Amino acid sequence: MSGSPRAPRVVIDTNLVLSALVFVQGRLTPLRYAWQGARCQPLVSNVTAAELLRALAYPKFKLSEAEQQELLADYLPYCTTVRMPAKMAAMPHCRDPFDVPFLQLASAGKAAYLVTGDRDLLSLAGQFICPIITADQFLKTLS
Repeated sequence: MSGSPRAPRVVIDTNLVLSALVFVQGRLTPLRYAWQGARCQPLVSNVTAAELLRALAYPKFKLSEAEQQELLADYLPYCTTVRMPAKMAAMPHCRDPFDVPFLQLASAGKAAYLVTGDRDLLSLAGQFICPIITADQFLKTLS
């Protein structure tokens, strides 16, 4: 399923997706409404989808297998899967190796934005192919 042609292609980091899914009346609920309403088109890769699966299983969330599947069903059907090239373009140096797949996905998927709350990623904002912005900044671009 894909969004409208005008919906920006975005990479949303795992923590933001988790917050939008797990905390129903949370600060990031508008982000969930944005992808469900096709106002943005989230991109995923095998690596970022696997990280989301792993994170949903963290004990701190106390989610049953069925609840995890239900939350994934509120996100993955709205996403566009990007097949990652065998040889990736050079990425800016990132302190956290777990952040690199999000940079690679944004690059390979030609994302309009990489949306994150991660300080390591936000610190690369000026050196990357697309804007790296917070969820609040992204939601403002949609309104």
